[in-house]
Amino acid sequence: MNGNGPSSRAVRSAVLMARTIDSLQRSITRCKVCPRLVEWRERVAHERTKRFADQEYWGRPVPGFGDPNARILLVGLAPAAHGANRSGRMFTGDESGRWLYRALFKAGLANAPGSVSRRDGLRLKDCYITAACRCAPPQNKPLPQELTACRPFLLDEITLLSQLRIVIGLGKIGFDTAFDAFRTLERTELPRRPKFSHGAVIPLSDRLTLLGTYHPSQQNTFTGTLTEPMFDSVFRTALRLL
Repeated sequence: MNGNGPSSRAVRSAVLMARTIDSLQRSITRCKVCPRLVEWRERVAHERTKRFADQEYWGRPVPGFGDPNARILLVGLAPAAHGANRSGRMFTGDESGRWLYRALFKAGLANAPGSVSRRDGLRLKDCYITAACRCAPPQNKPLPQELTACRPFLLDEITLLSQLRIVIGLGKIGFDTAFDAFRTLERTELPRRPKFSHGAVIPLSDRLTLLGTYHPSQQNTFTGTLTEPMFDSVFRTALRLL
């Protein structure tokens, strides 16, 4: 780019000024960048699973969900094949969502303790939920290049969510993805990724703090790796820091 042209950062800033969370969410749902993910999410939506055979699946990228004025951002891994890939809303319709929304309700960040569909009236207060990967991946394992392809959506969300003070990484991938995004946006001066651990409290700047928690996956909750008191304590920490 020559010296007379606009910088990439200036162009990005101008584009974001014209965007809203709603318009970003709409653009996310139309993404077809990753062929492997497109094929998988659509195949799952067509074949379905026996217990949801009578339901119409979303089968598209799942946008973020929550309060556009949120001070707390949660970054998960990816939609579950028969959870958010079916319901069309983050952490809605599966066991992980049952744990997450129950915890948010107890913390005063949700108006109900559970979620079953994107039309069930659930609302979040001061909280926004997103993910490192917006499409359900095979075996719940997105590839590194798929995570990289999805990152611009997270960068846009962070920029639009101008009130953020607390970021919670749900699992190591969510934690690492969140840190990498804030470093890309020059919102932290930490030179390298901090080590993930449950209960980690990492100051990113004077205004931002990154927290870590084990993901509320069935593997973690069924084995006792993550218990309800452990999970609730992360949200108590977030509220205390606010």
